[in-house]
Amino acid sequence: MAELKQSDWREQGKPPTLFKRFAFDSYSQTRAFLDALAALAEETGQHPQNINFGTTYVNLTLDALDGKTLGDTERAFAARIDALVQGS
Repeated sequence: MAELKQSDWREQGKPPTLFKRFAFDSYSQTRAFLDALAALAEETGQHPQNINFGTTYVNLTLDALDGKTLGDTERAFAARIDALVQGS
């Protein structure tokens, strides 16, 4: 299972979700992240429940696939999203 630091993704709500805000220095970095996220979603078949973004930030919410419990699949997807930023 992919380990997530508690400070990175926040578990919240009912049904349970994972939330994280990503900050960037420029719009081009934000755009590159969104493009990489779209490619990852196509590759995995998993998609964030909600994406909110501005010039230099992206807010992501991931929901539990079964609508009840966050599990390894959601946490692994979150870790792969983190890797998009770390790899750039």
